[in-house]
Amino acid sequence: MKVTLEDIQTARKAISDNINITVCDYSRSASALVGTEVFFKLENTQRTGSFKIRGAMNKILSLTEAEKKCGVIACSAGNHAQGVALSSTIHGVHSTIVMPVNAPLSKVEATKNYGATVILHGTSFDEAKYYAIQIAQEKGYTFVHPYEDEKVIAGQGTIGLEILEQVPHLSSIVVPIGGGGLISGIAIAAKSINPKIRIIGAQTESVSTMYQLFKNHKYETIRQPISTLADGIAIKKPSQMMFDDFISKYVDDVVTVTESEIAEAMVFLLERVKTVAEGSGAVALAAVLSNKNLDLGKTTCVLVCGGNVDLNMISGAIQHGQISRGRLCELSVIVPDIPGSLSRLTQILADHRANILEVHHDRIGTDLGMKQTKIDFVIETINHKHIEEIRQAIQKTGAQV
Repeated sequence: MKVTLEDIQTARKAISDNINITVCDYSRSASALVGTEVFFKLENTQRTGSFKIRGAMNKILSLTEAEKKCGVIACSAGNHAQGVALSSTIHGVHSTIVMPVNAPLSKVEATKNYGATVILHGTSFDEAKYYAIQIAQEKGYTFVHPYEDEKVIAGQGTIGLEILEQVPHLSSIVVPIGGGGLISGIAIAAKSINPKIRIIGAQTESVSTMYQLFKNHKYETIRQPISTLADGIAIKKPSQMMFDDFISKYVDDVVTVTESEIAEAMVFLLERVKTVAEGSGAVALAAVLSNKNLDLGKTTCVLVCGGNVDLNMISGAIQHGQISRGRLCELSVIVPDIPGSLSRLTQILADHRANILEVHHDRIGTDLGMKQTKIDFVIETINHKHIEEIRQAIQKTGAQV
């Protein structure tokens, strides 16, 4: 495959009436933490809640009349599905979307609401993809691949044009990477304009197939079920085509982040940037905040690529992020089972300005001696240093923490 700057510029003209030019905001708080000027490209505010509509729209507009009449089919964990569904509906094309059975309910319902016929099949993107290709062959639909498609890549590349117009002096751009269509398009656009700019990909450790291909030249396929906050970039089988044609040529580095780091980034975006990002959308920020020894230069742009997060998942992510940052803590304390023990503990917590959310007594645990009780607390704290101060204060009373 081949995509040029001219292809991306043509795509921009084609899709301009149907997509938003999203903001690229400077973040004082992120800049202070990282020691580099940090800008956020907020594609989570794009139509359908992610960047995916750019590539999907460009692909739908490129179809022949015969292809439009027959219809299209796509596979997706959610965001590509919504982009294809809305793009197709706007231009009067029937769309069928195959999604994994474990796709977030909010994304499934949104895809239906945008006008697509949704089929749930398989437990991963790859299983959904193979089934979608099978249906396409049987019914003559045009298969809209989420990344192995020149028109889709060119559409995603329009983000790169916008970023460099909004922040011309950038040293680097950090982009979530799954299949590679997004980072490829952005890299082609950015490096065509400024060859010195660094393009850095970020992937979750839970599904690090493209990272392994980039760093170790290991082509790995994950066969076991996977669970990750970043479901939108959970590609079990990396694309050798995307790596050979684009990523190996245009991307400077790829790093991985943990689930805890993703959750912390989601919480940071909520608290400090006042914006909602899904796990995949927060991966690039997770890489920047977690000190991965990235060569960001003086000014970097972090792509927040999507905000379509299920409410149940976001509540879990917030809790996970709060624990990782020392804002939420579980304490188990063993004390003598005598009057006043609980009162003394709660007074220590009050003196240290910790807020008690939950408390539970256990008198029958196997780790307890005679006349001992275990008291479990869930408390709100400031940070890990605050937690350690509370532990030490409790230990000074002779209690076991």
